[in-house]
Amino acid sequence: MKENKKTYWKGLEQLTNDPEFVKNADQEFPGFTSKSNQKEDGSSTRRDFLKMMGFSVAAASLAACEAPVRKAIPYVNKPVDINPSVPNYYASTFSKGGDYASIVVKTREGRPIKIDGNKLSPITNGGTNAIVEGSVLSLYDDARLKAPQIGANAVEWAALDSELSGKLKSAGTIKIISNTILSPGTNRAIRAFADQMGNVELITYDPISNYGITKASETYYGSSILPSYHFDEAKVIVSFGADFLGSWISPIEFARQYAQGRKISKENPTMSRHFQFESTLSLTGSNADYRTPITASQSGLAVLALYNLIAKKAGASTVSGASLEINHLAKAANELWANKGASLVVSGSNDPNVQVVIHAINELLGNNGSTVDFQTPVFFRKGDDSRMKQFVTELNAGKVGAVVFYNCNPVYDFGGGQELAAAIGKAKVSVSTSEVKDETASLVQYLAPDHHFLESWNDFNPRKGVYSLAQPVISPLFNTRQATESFLKWAGNNTSYYDFLREDWEATFVFQGLEGDFQSFWDKCLYDGVYEMANTSEDSENPAALAVTGDINASASAIGKSYQAQGTGAELIVYTKVGIGSGAFANNPWLQEMPDPISKATWDNYLTVSQKWANDNGLKMFEGATKMANVSANGQTFTVPVLVQPGQADGTFGLALGYGRTAAGRVANGVGVNAYALLNASKGFVDYDITEGVSVSLIEESYKIAQTQTHQTYMGRSFVVQEATLGEYQEDASAGRYHPEIYKDGEFVKPSKISLWSGHKYSQHHWGLAIDMNSCIGCSACTVACQVENNVAVVGKQEVLNRREMAWIRIDRYYSSPAEASSTNELEEAADNPEVVFQPMMCQHCNNAPCETVCPVVATTHSSEGLNQMTYNRCIGTRYCANNCPYKVRRFNWFKYHDNKDFAGVNTAQNDDLGKMVLNPDVTVRARGVMEKCSMCVQRIQAGKLTAKRENRKVKDGDINVACAVSCPTEALVFGDMNDPLSKVSKMLKIEENNTDAIKEVNEERAYHVLEEINVSPNVWYFTKIRNKDKNEA
Repeated sequence: MKENKKTYWKGLEQLTNDPEFVKNADQEFPGFTSKSNQKEDGSSTRRDFLKMMGFSVAAASLAACEAPVRKAIPYVNKPVDINPSVPNYYASTFSKGGDYASIVVKTREGRPIKIDGNKLSPITNGGTNAIVEGSVLSLYDDARLKAPQIGANAVEWAALDSELSGKLKSAGTIKIISNTILSPGTNRAIRAFADQMGNVELITYDPISNYGITKASETYYGSSILPSYHFDEAKVIVSFGADFLGSWISPIEFARQYAQGRKISKENPTMSRHFQFESTLSLTGSNADYRTPITASQSGLAVLALYNLIAKKAGASTVSGASLEINHLAKAANELWANKGASLVVSGSNDPNVQVVIHAINELLGNNGSTVDFQTPVFFRKGDDSRMKQFVTELNAGKVGAVVFYNCNPVYDFGGGQELAAAIGKAKVSVSTSEVKDETASLVQYLAPDHHFLESWNDFNPRKGVYSLAQPVISPLFNTRQATESFLKWAGNNTSYYDFLREDWEATFVFQGLEGDFQSFWDKCLYDGVYEMANTSEDSENPAALAVTGDINASASAIGKSYQAQGTGAELIVYTKVGIGSGAFANNPWLQEMPDPISKATWDNYLTVSQKWANDNGLKMFEGATKMANVSANGQTFTVPVLVQPGQADGTFGLALGYGRTAAGRVANGVGVNAYALLNASKGFVDYDITEGVSVSLIEESYKIAQTQTHQTYMGRSFVVQEATLGEYQEDASAGRYHPEIYKDGEFVKPSKISLWSGHKYSQHHWGLAIDMNSCIGCSACTVACQVENNVAVVGKQEVLNRREMAWIRIDRYYSSPAEASSTNELEEAADNPEVVFQPMMCQHCNNAPCETVCPVVATTHSSEGLNQMTYNRCIGTRYCANNCPYKVRRFNWFKYHDNKDFAGVNTAQNDDLGKMVLNPDVTVRARGVMEKCSMCVQRIQAGKLTAKRENRKVKDGDINVACAVSCPTEALVFGDMNDPLSKVSKMLKIEENNTDAIKEVNEERAYHVLEEINVSPNVWYFTKIRNKDKNEA
C-alpha cells in the first residue's frame, strides 16, 4: 500500500501557517459570549463571564419554556385529501430563466414545505440543486406583490383589465419580453393574445445566456438549435470554461450523467477522463482530472489549437490561428482521437465563433449522434441576445408602443439593463407580471403579479418529445393571477388557463392516437408529472441528420482577431455561482448562507484574484479579513472586496453574478455588487469575459468576508481524505487506503478490535450512510435540503463571522498539492492550481460515540438502531459534547433564532408568520442554549416504519431515505439498513455477514472511516477518491 503523502489544506491561512490561524485552530468555540459588550479585540470581560454563569442556572429551567408555541388547526370541516400529520405529495415542475427540474412537492396541512426531485423524469432523474431545494421559501416571501397595481396604487383585477385592454389595443406595436419559455401552453396563450392585438412580438433573453451555441448551430448547420449532451457516454470530456456541473445549460442532468462515468468498482474499474481549461476555479474545474488555468483572451485560441491538433490526425485542413502552448492540450487531443465517438468537447463561451469551432471539433471526432445529439434538441436556453439588444435601441428611439415584461427582470439581469431602465418610460404602455416589485417592475405603469410556480398550472417541453406538468399545490396566498390567464383576459378570452391547457393536451392526445379516455391519460400525466412522446425521431421539423452547411474559416479568422495568446492587461471573468445563480432567488436566506463550494464564502460576492497577484500587491487574507479594491470595466466603476482564490489564472479576476439587488426584498437588497452592469451585447452577444480596459487597484479600506472554510478544521488530513489514481486502483483495489493499526499483546491489530465497551447490538435495523467521494461534486444541494427538512436556522453574516453557523451538514473542500510538495515554495506553486476534493461531513452516528459519555444530563444518547440522538428539552447547553466531537459537527444555539427581531432580517422562515408556513411540523424548532446536529432525518425513518406497520409488512429498502441523499443529483450518498443484506448500502459496502453487531465486517476495499484510528466506529462510510490521472502525475 502506498502511503498518501499529499499535503492538504483548507484555506490559504493554513497553507502559509499563519500564526493567528495556528493559535485558533484548536479552539472549538470562539472566545466571546454575546453580540454586544465585547472588547475591541473580540474578547469578553470578567463581568460578561459572571453574568453568563449567573444566568445559566435560570436558563436551564427556562429553556423548555422558550420553545415556540404553535397554534393547533381545528378541522371542523376537513378538506378532502388532507389529514392532519399526513403529508401529501404532488408532482410538479420548477422552471425559471431557462433552468429546469421535474419535482415532487411535499405538503403538510395544505402547505408546501419541501421539494424533492422526480425520479420519473428522463432529464433530471430525481436530482435537484441548491436553488431548486430552496425555491419553496420564495412562495412565502413577504416581498411578493399582494395585488395588481396601477402606478403605485393597489387595484382590483377588473379595474386593471378594463384600463389595460383598451390601452394595449391602441398602443400600436407590442413587445413581450421574457426569459426562455419552455411551456407550449404559455406560447399558445401569447399567440392568442397576439392574434387579438395584432402587432405583437415575443423577444426572449436569458440572464445566463447560451445564445452563442444556438447562433453557431445556425451558422454551421443551418438550424438554430441547442443539442442534447450525453456526458455519461463520453470516455473523454474536454471543457473550455463550461461549468456543466454548476450552471451551464442543465447542470442537474449533466451532474447525474457525469457521475455515471465516474462511479467505479472492482468489477468495473474504468472511469471517464476530464480535462478542464478555465480562468476561475469552477465547480466543474475542481472535479477535473487535469485542470489548466488559462486567461479569457487565450480561450478562443485554445479551442482553435485543439481543432488543429485533431484536424492533423483526421487528415483535414487546419485553420490559421496563433500558436499556443497550453499544458495538457496535446494530451487531451490524443485522448479525444483515441476515443472518437465516445468523447465530448464543450465550451462555456457565449461567442458564436468559438462555438462554431466546438461544433467542428465534435464533428471531426464523430461525436454527433452519440455524445452530442442534434436530433433531440433541448429548449432550455432560447434567448436571442442580438434581438434583445436591438429591442433596447428601438425602445430608446420611441418605436415601441407597449412593452410587457413577462416574469423577467432585464433592468437587472440583461447586459445593457441600465440603458433599458432609462428607455422604459418612452413606451406608451409598460406592464410587468413579476411576483415581486423588482428592478424592472418598479419602473412600469401596470403591475399584474403572477402566481408563484407552486400556485400555478402549466406544462413544459424541456427537450424534444419530453413534457412535464406543473400543478398548484396550494391555493393562491395573495390576490395574484397567473400571467398566462392575464394574456387570455386581455385578448378577450375568459377561459381559465387550466381549461385552456387541457384543450391543448386533449388535442395532442387525439393527434397521437393514444388508447383509453383523455381523463385517465391526463390524471396519469399529472400523477407522474412527466410524459414522453413515442416516435419523436419521425418529427418532420428536424431532418434525420444535420448536414454541415457552414465553414469554420470565417469563425477561425474572427477568433484570431479578437483573442490573443498573451493578454496585455487585466481580464475580468463574470461567472455564475451554484447557490445564487442568476440572482432571481437572491432574496432567499438559505441560499445566501449556503457557503460557496469553492470559496466557502457566504453573504457576499467578491473579486477573486490569484495568489501571485495577491503577493505582488501585498495582500494577505486571514479568516476572511481582506481589503477592498476599486474595479473599472466597460465604463463602470465600483468597489468590491478581494478574495485570494487558488486556481485563478494569473492576470485574471472573477466576479459572480446574482448580487447587488436593489429591489428584491430585505434579505438580498444591498448584498454585494451587480456584475450584470459590467456586461453588454455590443458584439451581438452578451460577453461574460471582459478582456480589455479592466483596471483593479487595492485601497486601504478593510473588509471581512464571512467564510466557513477554517472554522471546523482538523490537522493532518492524509487520513481524512484518502485517494489514489485509477492506475493504482486497477492494480490494487485498496490503493490510497490508510489502515491504522494499534499494538496490543505483542501484535498489531485493527483499532476496532480494542474497545472499552462490549458494543451495541441492533436486533432490528442498523442505519448507515455510504458516501462515494468519486461521485460527490460539491454542489451543496444536500446542505440546503437538510436546512429545509430540519428547520435549521439562518444566522446571518455577522454570526457566520463569529463561527456560529448552524448547518447540520457541511461540504469540506480541501485543496491539495498534486505532488509530494513539502517546502513552502512548492506549496505556493501548488496553490496556483491545486487539486480539490469535496467531503460531505455530518454527524457520523458513532457506535462508540464520545459525545454520549460526557453529557451530564444524558441529552445525547444512542438509539437501538445505531443513531446518535438528541433530546432537546433535556439539554442544558454545557457544550461538552461538541468539545468531545472529533468531527466538529455539533451546533449550539447561541441565541433564540426564532421570533427574535435581531434575526428577523435573515431568518425569515422562523420570524414572520408567512415564512413560518415553510417549517416542517415533524421537527422541533430548537430553543436558545440547546445543542443540535444531524439526526439522520429520524422523522423520515419513523414515518417509513409507520407506513410499513400500517400496511402490515416489514420496511423495504428504499422506503426510507434521508433528505441529503434524496437531493443528491449524483447519488453520492446512499442511505439504508446495514442489517438488511439486500439493501443498496449493504451491497455497496459488501457486508456479507448479516449479524446484529454494531461493528460490521465491510469487504469493500475503498470504504473507510474518517479518523478510523480513534475507534469511535461511525455508521457513515466514505469511499476513496480515485482520480483518472497517469500514475506518475498523482
